[in-house]
Amino acid sequence: MPARTRVRQQLRELSALPAGEPVPSPCNAVCRVSEATGLCEGCLRTLDEIAAWGGLDDTGKRTVWQRLAVRAGEEPL
Repeated sequence: MPARTRVRQQLRELSALPAGEPVPSPCNAVCRVSEATGLCEGCLRTLDEIAAWGGLDDTGKRTVWQRLAVRAGEEPL
């Protein structure tokens, strides 16, 4: 499944999460960074976003998800 399609599906799941639930990682174990775009081919994150993920609070994680929405051609959450 293409990364954009996968991220769109994950965005739908994220928007359905009940309030207070932890924000899930967009990682889907397809860990290859495109030389052309600098984005992971599986989740569309940059290396900096991937490295920072574990230290982000839920607000920071949702900010990353907002960027992923734009990269996947969706409206931000």
